[in-house]
Amino acid sequence: MFQQSTEYPCTWYAASYPSKLPERAPLSGQKTADIAIVGGGFSGLHCALRLALAGKKVLLLEASRVAFAASGRNGGQALLGWSCDMAPLAKSLGVERTRILWESMRWAAKEIRELPARHGFEVDYQPGSLWSAVMPRRVRLLQEAQEEMAEQYGYDLLRLIDKQQLPDWIGSERYQAALYDPEGGHLNPLKLAQGLASAIEAAGGRIYEQSRVISICREGDGWRLSLADGGVKSDLLILACNAYIDQLDNSVSARMLPVGNYQVATAPLDESLARSLLPQNSCVIDNQFVPDYFRLTADNRLLFGGGCTYFGGLPDDIAAATRPYLERAFPQLKGVAIEYGWGGHLDCTLRRTPDIGESGGKYWMQGFSGHGVLPTLAAARAVTEAILGDRGLLDIYQAIGNPRFPGGTLLRAPIEAAGKAWYRLRDLF
Repeated sequence: MFQQSTEYPCTWYAASYPSKLPERAPLSGQKTADIAIVGGGFSGLHCALRLALAGKKVLLLEASRVAFAASGRNGGQALLGWSCDMAPLAKSLGVERTRILWESMRWAAKEIRELPARHGFEVDYQPGSLWSAVMPRRVRLLQEAQEEMAEQYGYDLLRLIDKQQLPDWIGSERYQAALYDPEGGHLNPLKLAQGLASAIEAAGGRIYEQSRVISICREGDGWRLSLADGGVKSDLLILACNAYIDQLDNSVSARMLPVGNYQVATAPLDESLARSLLPQNSCVIDNQFVPDYFRLTADNRLLFGGGCTYFGGLPDDIAAATRPYLERAFPQLKGVAIEYGWGGHLDCTLRRTPDIGESGGKYWMQGFSGHGVLPTLAAARAVTEAILGDRGLLDIYQAIGNPRFPGGTLLRAPIEAAGKAWYRLRDLF
């Protein structure tokens, strides 16, 4: 799976950006760097900023535009935790090491609130997230999660909101209960990415757009990156390509499957109607296997998404494909104008666990599986701390041990789609 373009897709984020989106020149000629980073999404940008601020000579290469892919198109929900939830991590790592990762996630939630002000940019951050149950039998999952987080991980801030209280939070009869997290929130992801890019350049880092890396190989004690119009020699290499790594490194891509996902933005709603949908302005994701997720924007639109495809394609008419689910959640929006519909690709691992590691001076970050706003920052902290001399967090991530997808390049998508069909059916009953 690889896509490249000189332009951003037609998302509400790109269309509403407050100024002309910056364009950065492609790489030309031969360059050197302490650390070369491939990929201009959140994980690559966070690494670049942290390393540049530490005095490293950093060079970031992006095949299209900064945050062209998922980092500039996602739902903007800054949720604490990982797509897999806690149990698979505890099974691989034990509770003690999982608790260390959880504390790094809480650090990421705090950092995402403070970082923009520190570097002088705005991301429209709003506090509060809700994890909701559609089916009565899945309310228990919320209760169990609340108990698990308090008892095993010392996180007692989660609040269970029952059916009677829920209208104060979500203006929909569809939901049975929700778990409120005050440390979660939502933001504009494209503003975050562009703010990070400007901060990187202010710190002395270099960013090149329209600079697809064709191949990587070891050269002496470092790495050689080859591009169409030049190349880079670096001491260390960070692969932050996620769903678009394609065949650049087959040993990494074998553990990841690109999954299509899409969402829409309505026309601006009357303010009273918008606030009736989400009275506390929290973002929402449900606990179905294929979840719906939604939030309000700063200009009172409803952003609503959740559909996914395992073969990489996206619906021809995303608005038409998404409307039934939006109106199922909010019947009062029947017939509402939908002004934007867009999609992209998630980087899913087999168990939805994060895949972060290092081998021979090559670092990689992937497997965020649809929950990337905070986990990418937590992963970037692990990688950059390892580069700067502290491998503690990185070694924990690497011990998760993500397997390759069965079936190889040709069969992994149909095998995964067949397996997940069972879980989709469970969403119906």
